[in-house]
Amino acid sequence: MQAAFYIDVMSSWCFWSEPSWAELKQRFQGRVEFEWKIALMDSEAFPKTREQCDWFYRRSGFVVRSPFMLNSGWLEPHRKGDYRAANWVAEAGRDFGFNGDELRLSLTLAALRDGRRIGDIHESVAVACERFGLDAEELLLSAQSVAVRNRVEISTREFIEHHVTQRPTVILRSRIGDKAVFSGLHRVEPLAATIEAMLADETAYDSHEAHFGCAPES
Repeated sequence: MQAAFYIDVMSSWCFWSEPSWAELKQRFQGRVEFEWKIALMDSEAFPKTREQCDWFYRRSGFVVRSPFMLNSGWLEPHRKGDYRAANWVAEAGRDFGFNGDELRLSLTLAALRDGRRIGDIHESVAVACERFGLDAEELLLSAQSVAVRNRVEISTREFIEHHVTQRPTVILRSRIGDKAVFSGLHRVEPLAATIEAMLADETAYDSHEAHFGCAPES
């Protein structure tokens, strides 16, 4: 069974969903394949001012009952909603062995908790290198490469093809062909319950095959 987590590094709702994602990975370790994928937000989806951004942060923080408020210091109005650089750096991390959540989460925390302006690709690279000791020049070259940008474009198109608009989106697929889509949810309970149900159905198919064999040829 596979679980795909479509996120944008700069998304506050993706940030609030990280504990649920981490709990799912721990709870179903060895039973489900987990992978995060970049789904770039449209430039129009970003706040235009810090005041507007803070309003959204107050709302989301209240909804999740957070004891702290997110930091809007990362926002740079002159970028007009173009914050792709941080996502490119997160994706480039895969080329250096960072297929887990640690590098991309360091970028999100730098922006949403510390207010660092990682819309600048050099600042994004600096954050990653400070934490993980990577070579800044090599990481920058990777983040600016056609290969990395193509991967980000492909995963963003995949997200769009699911006809969803909210990040995070979690796509669950079982090996017997079942599929479940959760778009915009940040709570672990519905995701965990669905995974349990899908795994149970996989097990039932295995049991049936053990007792009765494969389906007869048509």
